[in-house]
Amino acid sequence: MSLLSAILWTANPILAEIGPLTLRWYGLLFMSGFVVGTFILGHVYKSEKVSPRWVDVITIYVLLGTVLGARLGHVFFYDWASYKDQPWEILKIWHGGLASHGATIGIIFAVWLFSRNNKFDWLWTLDRIVLVVAVGGALIRIGNLMNSEIVGRPTDVPWAFVFPRDVEHLQQARPDQPVPAGSVLVQRTRQADGEIAFQTQPAGTSIAPGTEVAVPRHPTQIYESLFCVVLFVLLYGMWNRTKERTPRGQLFGLFVVLLFSFRFLVEFLKEDQVAFEQNMSLNMGQWLSVPLIFIGLWVVWRAGKDPQNPYGYAPRDLEETSAGPEAALSTRK
Repeated sequence: MSLLSAILWTANPILAEIGPLTLRWYGLLFMSGFVVGTFILGHVYKSEKVSPRWVDVITIYVLLGTVLGARLGHVFFYDWASYKDQPWEILKIWHGGLASHGATIGIIFAVWLFSRNNKFDWLWTLDRIVLVVAVGGALIRIGNLMNSEIVGRPTDVPWAFVFPRDVEHLQQARPDQPVPAGSVLVQRTRQADGEIAFQTQPAGTSIAPGTEVAVPRHPTQIYESLFCVVLFVLLYGMWNRTKERTPRGQLFGLFVVLLFSFRFLVEFLKEDQVAFEQNMSLNMGQWLSVPLIFIGLWVVWRAGKDPQNPYGYAPRDLEETSAGPEAALSTRK
């Protein structure tokens, strides 16, 4: 077995422990998306003569929509059987369980609410917010990588990753069969606090009872993260060419079509996330992606075709330093 056959990934998901506080890479990367997003959105708003004070307001809306939508999406799309008898467990977000399709629905609803309350055009706002969502998606998938979760199926590609921390997908080692090239043997134990601990075994270790093997897998987290970066570059380039004359709905529709088309395809390389998906022709992520793709196609087809409102509108209030959000007037372009 050659150690060069795959990348051994044993990164600790915990960044630091300060007293009772545990700082995890996932949480840091999740929040970093919003921090970076405020700079991007501030630049976009200033370029279109919209006061950057709105950035803080919409960031709060989108943050709440993302967290609530992602959590409820996980509960209702993937694990309702576990929560229906213990609904209070839904509140324990720190135990994990967020779904990107739910986050998408939550963000769309949050943007609609923000736009209604502050006299912004809904699709104008969505066209700009998807730039932030693309960056956030890239960082969140790196967070999944740090957690060794949402792993791909076994593969022999040279860039495959081995995830010994992903104990859900370890395979039983058999003395009479060689392990795949690049694999590592893993011995796991249950600690006193109920958590599962693992220990990788040196190359050449004999297979003992209870020994499992972590095999090389597609690093689908990296695939999705890189795609989100490409998506951001594409959409930003389109916006930068047209800015306030961007056809209403074009960027949002294209974002939804491309993101969820890619999501539909990459799911073929992923392990099922929940047991019931094993009996499905397509997994839950793919079924949830299909209607979003069609919605995106419809929005792209309709983009800029409203003669009364081809570009959307927002309060062009960059110079109104003394006016509050409630006083901002919308100006149709």
